[in-house]
Amino acid sequence: MFKPPLNSSKGDFLPYNVDGCSEQGLQDVESAPQEEEPTIEDAIDIEAAETVDRPPSINEGIRPSKIYEPFSFPVLALLAPASIFGVLARLGLVALATYDGESIFPLAYVQALGCFIMGFGLRLKEQFGQFYGPLYTALTTGFCGSLTTFSSWQFDVFSSWINISDFRRAGLRDFIDGLGKTVFTLTLSLGSLLFGYSIASMLVPHIPAPRFLRRRYRYSLSVIAVLSYAAVFPAYFRLPKDFRPQATAALLFAYPGTLTRYTLSVLLNQRLKAFPLGTFTANSLGTALLGAFHVLQSLHHPLSPNTCAILQGLIDGYCGCLTTVSTFAAETRDLKSWKAWRYVLLSWMMGQGLLLLIMGSSLWAGPVSKEITCR
Repeated sequence: MFKPPLNSSKGDFLPYNVDGCSEQGLQDVESAPQEEEPTIEDAIDIEAAETVDRPPSINEGIRPSKIYEPFSFPVLALLAPASIFGVLARLGLVALATYDGESIFPLAYVQALGCFIMGFGLRLKEQFGQFYGPLYTALTTGFCGSLTTFSSWQFDVFSSWINISDFRRAGLRDFIDGLGKTVFTLTLSLGSLLFGYSIASMLVPHIPAPRFLRRRYRYSLSVIAVLSYAAVFPAYFRLPKDFRPQATAALLFAYPGTLTRYTLSVLLNQRLKAFPLGTFTANSLGTALLGAFHVLQSLHHPLSPNTCAILQGLIDGYCGCLTTVSTFAAETRDLKSWKAWRYVLLSWMMGQGLLLLIMGSSLWAGPVSKEITCR
């Protein structure tokens, strides 16, 4: 069901003589008695799942023009504008796809586009390494990770379970609506990821070998990246107040959310074999925070307008960028079947369980209402 990692320089599967092992040596290993150790194929899957967000490195069989450490300044700096553009694209797509009589829920467009671009970037990882490695992390972790959102997906599913909009329908239809959003998002995300990867594979033979970006351009990109995030602060205070809950508040928290997710991914994804603990932690934490912020937005005693704008900015910006479906889909694709299903089920169940604990208990206890009172 899930496609194994591909060779970054060719369109075929990775050979088994990796990590300096000869084919004969591997045959000897295969003929030895089986022990409770990961197979070579498992090791390839695990390594691919661990390095989805990281800059290109030699450990992945890629020869980048220059090796960048995960926490080097160029990598961290370029995450800022990528996060900003990812949030703006998400908010714009959701607004464009929200209308009376819509046949597809708005977040479907967001998840599909983000996963498509993610698949495109994964296939061109070697080319990014030859040109400028931090751009790869900016595209995948920054833009795609901020464009797609795991927490809002979980909130949409939970809202269907409890019929938060009070539609006139039976409880079975509430279940069907939530189940449909779950299955449709998973299949659409994985399909879009593979489609983007396939399109990039067809284009790779026609892409000329890129030359490493010159030093003055690299420095200029880092400076522009820092200035772009600095510009969101005057934008919040100088632009009309009506823009704050719509966009400018979200821009304030976009980069901190992406940086938190990236840090968790780098530090924790290698802790457990065949289970991306960092992404799982980021998605779970962001979903819990979104539930808590929504509870505050729905208090019977409304909060001040500035507080409401900050809460909406935290939901769209911090939680939206802290959680991701594109990286989640890429890691699911790189894991073996049963490990992938375990990862998907545990992530989904954790998200729904946290929202049930935080939002469900608040709604049924009475201190909040289903409708948002914070304006």
